[in-house]
Amino acid sequence: MTTNSSSKGLSVKPSYDDDNVFARILRGDLPCQKIYEDEFALAFYDINPQAPVHVLVIPKGQYISFSDFSSTASSNEIAGFIRAVGSVAGKLGVEEPGYRLLANTGLDSHQEVQHFHIHLFAGKPLGPMLTR
Repeated sequence: MTTNSSSKGLSVKPSYDDDNVFARILRGDLPCQKIYEDEFALAFYDINPQAPVHVLVIPKGQYISFSDFSSTASSNEIAGFIRAVGSVAGKLGVEEPGYRLLANTGLDSHQEVQHFHIHLFAGKPLGPMLTR
């Protein structure tokens, strides 16, 4: 996520908030119902599920958004995170019936936690992507 500087029109990356809920979960300050963890990612059930299966997959690094992650994470972190998402889908047994991945970035998408994360939804027909 970037913000525009009003004086020069430059994009400025906001600083990472070490006290966001996902940072606190990664540190062990808050509990989670963990289903997967490796050196690159942590996956756990959402506390306010929007589908029968609703899992969050977060990278272990301090990344605010997809843009931040894709431009500043190492190749190993990116590959490890993507593999973790695939492993979680396999572990949950949702590959064949199908699942949806969602990553909100910024205010217009309603990103609530300023730590990059992927929502994995499954367990029922999910309908269209967006309402019109």
